[in-house]
Order: sequence, then structure tokens, then C-alpha cells
Amino acid sequence: MKRRDFVQLAGLGAAGAMTVPSELMGKNVPVEALLDPGVDTAGKKVMADTALNTAKSLSATYADVRLGRYLNQYVFTREDKVQNVVNTESFGMGIRVIANGTWGFASTTDVSSDGIKKATEQAVAIAKANSKIQKEPVKLAPVKGYGEVSWKTPIKKDFKDVPVSEKVDLLLKANAKAMENGANFVNSALFMVNEQKYFASTEGSYIDQDVHRIWPTFGVTAIDREKGKFKSRQALSAPMGMGYEYMDGSASEKMSAPGDIKLYRNSYDMVEDAIMAAQQAKEMLSAKSVEPGKYDLVLEPNHLGLTIHESVGHPLELDRVLGYEANYAGTSFATLDKWKAGDFKYGSDIVNLVADKTQAGSLGAVGYDDEGVACKKWDLVRDGILVNYQAIRDQVHMIDQNESHGCCYSQSWNDVQFQRMPNVSLEPGTEKYSVSDMIKDVEKGIYIAGRGSYSIDQQRYNFQFGGTVFYEIKDGKIGPMLNDVAYQSNTQEFWNSCAKICDKDDYRMFGSFFDGKGQPSQISAVSHGSSTTRFDGVNVINTGRTI
Repeated sequence: MKRRDFVQLAGLGAAGAMTVPSELMGKNVPVEALLDPGVDTAGKKVMADTALNTAKSLSATYADVRLGRYLNQYVFTREDKVQNVVNTESFGMGIRVIANGTWGFASTTDVSSDGIKKATEQAVAIAKANSKIQKEPVKLAPVKGYGEVSWKTPIKKDFKDVPVSEKVDLLLKANAKAMENGANFVNSALFMVNEQKYFASTEGSYIDQDVHRIWPTFGVTAIDREKGKFKSRQALSAPMGMGYEYMDGSASEKMSAPGDIKLYRNSYDMVEDAIMAAQQAKEMLSAKSVEPGKYDLVLEPNHLGLTIHESVGHPLELDRVLGYEANYAGTSFATLDKWKAGDFKYGSDIVNLVADKTQAGSLGAVGYDDEGVACKKWDLVRDGILVNYQAIRDQVHMIDQNESHGCCYSQSWNDVQFQRMPNVSLEPGTEKYSVSDMIKDVEKGIYIAGRGSYSIDQQRYNFQFGGTVFYEIKDGKIGPMLNDVAYQSNTQEFWNSCAKICDKDDYRMFGSFFDGKGQPSQISAVSHGSSTTRFDGVNVINTGRTI
């Protein structure tokens, strides 16, 4: 799924039934099937050893196995109706080998002993065939075997244990409250995912992981029939690596924000957000259009996360930097010569951007990646200077490093794993500094919350971003709502205009369930954290005016 399609999906559309990316779908199953515990770890180990032993008997120098069970539940509603409830399960095994210095991969739904042996033989045969045109042998960074270990998303409430009726009631209640407060149309949805993944390798790792993710979202539309105008406002929720406890609105930790905006961390009040969305959509109908010019931008994390994703996350993927990933959304301006120079100013001195696959509550949080590497946190940009990239086992030697960053991922057992973006986040400011403090320091600016349309070039450099809601800032005070706002810049200019970052008390995450990459394309889930941040003197255009 393309990132543009993700933005459209996040908006949920104004009409018609909503669809789910085919990459996430397995076979349709009864809801009760989601509660089946599946194969135990002893049984998984037997299956994995069958593949590993077969690979070694065929002279493979390395092999890894991913046995995956992927459970999904999606609930879709519109106004007072349930559009669809989808329950799916996908189960199978992927086998990756190195033979004659070359990768080979095969997968199967037949996890009998004979089925596993046949798939492994195919993977080795593919590797040996590919080796005839391989110029250099695969070079893997060393990884120790971890033995038998496990990791689980630290959830409090499994979505599979919550009745579908309770989920439907919540969505319909949010819809009803939105309609009562001025919305003419409303769609809402819940996406819930459980990845049960078992990894084993010839290096001695047997890793069992249970990963949970959730995303509540909606879109409301208000109409002025007399003027023939309409405005929409999307949910200010964030997809999270949490259980159904995220939907416990009574536990919502509300964040300070201007314009009566309510923002959430750790749990989400969908009904409250739907009410506010309807009211703001109505307000947008009469809001003034922005005057183009230079503004200081105050960007809240739910908005800034998408900018981080496109202008930092993707350009610092090593395969893009090296030109190996080009057809799908381009390469990168952040070439090796800039990194080797050691003084490339990616941003201002206060900009510290980190990659972190261990961040609690994030979509990308796991204990081990899909190569069996223990996940960690590392610097990408420190004090404004480009210091590193994102790389996996067969890449890190290209940047003179000998340890994988632990950011290899596959969307399913049926797809080969490759380098994917980890959680990439902007560290909060170190001094006590709130959103209110930041507003007081702005003479002419705009506060932007939520995601909107965007565009970025093939080197992840020149870009344009919109948002969900916009408020004028004048002489240190929040003003009326604005329409038609988008800002233009380039990655280096933008991050070097970063002037102030709120402290950790304002820190929260944005996320994407459906980040696309590769050919054949795969999707992955990733989060981006930050505190509210100010960027000075950024060019703002009016998207409602034509020349």
C-alpha cells in the first residue's frame, strides 16, 4: 500500500464501504477462531528444526525460519450502521537460506514435515540458481544465538477478549455524538492486529513473540448547503502498540493545546474526540483563509510525526541512500559523502533524532527483529549532525559497522524480510517548556494539529505538508481557526529552522499502520514521537487559491 493510500484510508472517505489492504488479509474466520491458542512453542520448535536441519543437509551455510500466525479484526461503521466486521487469520512458514553465498527464500502453508522439507529444498535451489549471477557473496554481521526466548507486547486487555458488540457500540456512540454536534456524515473504524511470530536460525535462536497493535479512527464531515461548502476533520488518535486498554477513555491523559483541542496519550477518548471533531468541522466552514507568507509554525506531535516519517525516516534508510530502493518512492539526498564528512547539518543544534525499536507503546516495538537481532535504540542525528542510518545484517558492513541495527521486518510469513523503518523520533527539549510557553513566544505564527495532505520529491528533500486543524497565532496569543494552510520547505532548511522543543511532559506519538516499501510491496507499522515543536520563518501557501 502506498503512503498516499494510507492518508486516504486514514481519512476513511466520504462515502462507500471501506476496504482493507490485501497485504493484511488472511482467510476469513469466525470470531471464535481468534481465541484459538494455536501451536505451542514445543511444536513450533519441531517445525523450525525440520527446516533448519534440511537446509544444513543441503549445504546451506545459514538458514532462518519464520513461523507466523497473523490475526486481524477490523470493524467499520457509518452514521448509525455497521458496514463490516472482518476477522482474518493467516498461518504459514517462510524459510530463508544462504547457499553458495546467495540468498534464497520460499514459503508454505503446508507445515507438515514433508511440506516444510519441500519448501526448504526450494529455498536452497533458488539460492544456488541465483548464485550464478551473484557478484559478491552475502556478508552477514555476526549475531549471537539467544537460545529459547520470548517477548510480548505488555498489554492489559487483549482485543480478542472484548466482544465485537462492545466495539460496535463504542463506534456507533462516537458517530451519534458527532451527528448531534453538527456532523452531516461520519465514518469510524477500529483496526486490531495480533502477530504471533516464531523465529529460529542455524545460529541457535528460538524466539517466540506476541505483538499487538490497535488503531481507532474516524472522519466527520459538516456541510453548509446554502453555500455549497463542506469541511472534514479526521480523528486525532494515534495507532499504538497496545491492547484494547487504549480505548479506555476514562484513563485518557489529556494534553495541553490551544484552540480547545484535546489531545491524548496512553489512552484515547473516541467519543470526546468525535464531538470536538464535529464542532471544529462546523467552525471550519466559516474560518478565514490563510494569507500566504512566512510564519513561525507550532507543530503538535500528531502532525509532526508524518513530517518526521517522510523527511527523516525514509531518507535515512540505507538501501535508499545506496540507490537499491529507488522505484518505490525514490532514493535519498542524505548520501554517504554527507555522513562521512561528519559535519552535515541535518538540523539545528537542538535537533536530536533517534531510531528506537524498543519504545514502549509504539507500533514498531518488538524484542527482536525478523533476523533474530535484539532490538535497540541508536542515534540518527545528534546535535543537528547526521551520524548514522538504518541498516540490517547484510548492509552494515557497507557503512563500516559490524552490528545490525535490528530493523529487519516482513509483513508476513509469506514475504521475505528486508530493511524497514524503525520508530524514528525527535527527542524532547531538556528545559521545562510547555505549549503555552511556546505560544507566548510567537508574534506571527500558525498552530497545526493532525495529519493532512503531503508531497515530497524522489530524494526526500523538497516537500509540502498540510494538516487537520489550523489556528492563527498573533502577538503571543492563539487566534481564530484558519483554512487552506500548507507549508513548503526542504528537509535541511526545515530542520535547521527548528527553534524550540517542548519538554517530555508534552511528548507523544503518531503512527502509521500501512507504511509501504519494496517491490513486491510490503506494509509495516511504525511510530514517530515528539513534543510540540516550533519552526521559525517557514513558507506557508494558500491551498485554496488558484493562479
